[in-house]
Amino acid sequence: MPMQSLTITRPDDWHLHLRDGAAMAAVLPATARQFARAIVMPNLKPPVINTAQALAYRARIGAALPSGSGFTPLMTLYLTDQTPPDEVRRAKEAGIVAFKLYPAGATTNSDSGVTDIRKTYVTLEAMQREGVLLLVHGEVTDAEVDVFDREAVFIDRVMQPLRRDFPALKVVFEHITTKEAAQYVMASDKNTAATITAHHLLYNRNAIFMGGLRPHYYCLPVLKREVHRQALVQAATCGSAKFFLGTDSAPHAAALKEASVCGAGCYTAPAALELYAEAFDAADALDRLEAFASHHGPDFYGLPRNQARVALRREPWTVPETVPFGQAQLKPLRGGETLAWRLI
Repeated sequence: MPMQSLTITRPDDWHLHLRDGAAMAAVLPATARQFARAIVMPNLKPPVINTAQALAYRARIGAALPSGSGFTPLMTLYLTDQTPPDEVRRAKEAGIVAFKLYPAGATTNSDSGVTDIRKTYVTLEAMQREGVLLLVHGEVTDAEVDVFDREAVFIDRVMQPLRRDFPALKVVFEHITTKEAAQYVMASDKNTAATITAHHLLYNRNAIFMGGLRPHYYCLPVLKREVHRQALVQAATCGSAKFFLGTDSAPHAAALKEASVCGAGCYTAPAALELYAEAFDAADALDRLEAFASHHGPDFYGLPRNQARVALRREPWTVPETVPFGQAQLKPLRGGETLAWRLI
């Protein structure tokens, strides 16, 4: 008989977009309800590039939290070509856990990103010395490289030299989407890990085009072929401590997602843990969800595992079709559809 309920250590989200202001206040409760901590992405407008800005952002998040939530935001800084190495020490002393590498132009609000990783080497040396992590959006941005190949090319051009030159630097290859990335991380040393989203575990690129163009399934890195989805499921469910949960939940107002040029990102926060449960259930691997969602991430970051527990039950429920997003409306992934698992 299929498992009907599951109790696990309260999980963390190791890759999250919260935005700012009223939009942030609207989406924050969905994450705080499920997760004890989350790595908060720094790609605001303007980006969070120094410690003072990160601390101010953390204070705004704290002020917007529901009373008694117990949620802790883990802050990051946006790496640029000009990030000074002495910023690393200030960040470390302030409790900031990582810097985020966005190749310039790779995704939403990445225009200030790194144009050539060699320009950041002095700062990366400081990060390696201080024990501050590097989080990587792993795609090249060259126009001549096909969008479906950009992650694999990034491994050759950036990840391999980076790992050779900074072997003691802890690096998270975020939201991996390909068989090549899963194999690369699995074969790498103990200082390389990866996050995987629920939507990349559940869907291949056909989801973007089923019955017409479906912009709410469009994200970057984009969904790939079925062979890549299967490789990600294998990586997530195999028990390796190198892979852990990172939703990459990325809210965009519905009007912007459905525009002629739409923003990249899937908003999964309202049903994040349920979507992961669906993916692990389909792989007959529910017994491995706790390690992926609750153990591997804090272990890699050198943080204590959470003590609280959460429970999931096999119980149909309908994801809201829309939710408020400041003055706009936001459409969650699978909005209006029924899910089989529910966080109780």
